[in-house]
Amino acid sequence: MRTSTSSMSRQIAALERHLGARLLNRTTRKLSLTEGGQAFYERSVQLLAELEEAEQLAGATAAIPRGTIRLTCPRNLATRQVAPMIARFAERHPHVRFDVTVSDSLADLVEEGFDLAIRIGRIGTEGMVARRLGQVRLVLAAAPSYLQASRPPRAPADLASHRGLMYAYSAAPHVWRLTGPDGAAHDVRINGPLIANSGELLIAAAAAGLGLVMEPEFMLEAELAAGRLVRLLPDYEGPLLDIWAVYPSRRHLSAKVRLFVEHLVQSFREETAGALPRSMSR
Repeated sequence: MRTSTSSMSRQIAALERHLGARLLNRTTRKLSLTEGGQAFYERSVQLLAELEEAEQLAGATAAIPRGTIRLTCPRNLATRQVAPMIARFAERHPHVRFDVTVSDSLADLVEEGFDLAIRIGRIGTEGMVARRLGQVRLVLAAAPSYLQASRPPRAPADLASHRGLMYAYSAAPHVWRLTGPDGAAHDVRINGPLIANSGELLIAAAAAGLGLVMEPEFMLEAELAAGRLVRLLPDYEGPLLDIWAVYPSRRHLSAKVRLFVEHLVQSFREETAGALPRSMSR
């Protein structure tokens, strides 16, 4: 940068005083970023990329999407659906990078600096903009070994006497809802030995004979096809949950995020058209 070491040191010291935080760890041998310094750097790079987009738009030129998209999404949705969608988008827009946090919890997008979240069922914090991407049906299942030891349920009310394996991030983990052929909803309070924030863990425990599970059908397909799980109460339907792209409404949506959201909408639409409407998971 054609700047002397002393001049740069003064500028960094002034920036640290302005922020009220140390950005660099200094020793006699080397410098390294602090945790706060790393976060400040990454966010600054993103803001500079957005500024470049704004300048291109103001100059009436076609904005080339660039910079980093900070994304959070559920674990199995990330690996099975979102990863190939990111790959296709990155091929079309090579100047865009992705910083993905895989988590089933509802992150505070503004507080944690995310540009976008993909969520199932709940949108989360108020004041968010949400675009619906698709839907997923929950299915009730159990292992043959469990059904041999326990009388299979014949109606939703029978579930109350069975061991349920519950998903921690559900709006009401201990209440399962099934809808009958007549459209009537049946809410049943569930008890059981396991509650977890991982659908895969619950499915593995169910396949081992621990109890009943209600999870997205796509996640259960392999176990059902192999006979390790059996679908229960097929005349009753589990909840149909919406898949959302969620982003903060208070700040300008950059070109890269806007384009990626449209890419997600189109990708999920194409999957639905290809007879894969269930291929969402949490």
